[in-house]
Amino acid sequence: MRRPCLFKERDVTRAAKAVLAAGLEIARVEIAKDGGIIVVPGKAKEGNLGASNPWDEVFSDAADKERTA
Repeated sequence: MRRPCLFKERDVTRAAKAVLAAGLEIARVEIAKDGGIIVVPGKAKEGNLGASNPWDEVFSDAADKERTA
């Protein structure tokens, strides 16, 4: 008789999506014997980390206008 699963596919999917949302690539996914999910991140994706916030442009434009006046 098989024992119940310690993790579900959706658990792995959620962990992977969290790593991708953080702007990292996934190097590999490991499943520990106790059922823990280990997502090993790879390199940072180009353009995701350090991406400018739309408000950064608003604030820099306002600062430039104040300086020229």
